Amino acid sequence: MIPSPGARAFAGRVVVITGSSRGIGLGIARAFAEQGASLHLLADDPQVETVATELGGKGYVVDITKAEGLPALFAAIGRIDVLINNAGYERLTPLDDPSAENEAVFRRIIDINVTGTFMVTRAALPMLGRGSRIINTASVWARTSEPLFSAYVASKHAVIGLTKTWAKELGPHGINVNAVCPGWVRTEASLRSLDIMAARSGCSEGTLLHSILKAQALPGLMEPADIAGTYLFLASDLAANVTGQGLGADRGEAPL
Repeated sequence: MIPSPGARAFAGRVVVITGSSRGIGLGIARAFAEQGASLHLLADDPQVETVATELGGKGYVVDITKAEGLPALFAAIGRIDVLINNAGYERLTPLDDPSAENEAVFRRIIDINVTGTFMVTRAALPMLGRGSRIINTASVWARTSEPLFSAYVASKHAVIGLTKTWAKELGPHGINVNAVCPGWVRTEASLRSLDIMAARSGCSEGTLLHSILKAQALPGLMEPADIAGTYLFLASDLAANVTGQGLGADRGEAPL
């Protein structure tokens, strides 16, 4: 299966994407819709229902940190061919901030990015058969690090750990598990982080962004659509022998 434009390579395949009302998740959803997938989009955001309708799929307003309703939701969906754990939360959590608010943000990040990913996958597992795919969204910071973002960085390192563990756990059942590690993509979350980093460093956002993009082997700030092909590849038959991997889509920012 080669997911080329117009091929509708995922026609008849059921794809579930969390965190898909905006940003990277929306870019992924659009790419799978173009390839004919039957989409089920989840997000803790009412906008997901509108987005799903526009893409010909179904949308569900879900807080993935609440496990209670997840098994029934996935049972209602039925067979799942591709599960994409993309929901995430990114905020500043400086170690020298002793406030209760900082601690609450730290816990929320871990709850969504790690625990939520676990609970979604556990609930969806009975619907995943041999040949299905699980794709987790990690980050370039899962392969490197960034000061002041300890909770987010730790959570994305954890996503890689989950990916490697589940690949071995589910391999005997014919289920491939991989992660995508996006670099800098133009999203609301990344631009918020850029603003915070620039303010703390005392330089302009433009100067900081130039410095970040200069570290890439390929120039330019990616758009959500630019990395969607990585997810299409991992979900396709071309990736039948790829599992337990964290595939970088970062324009060479964190080379092997």
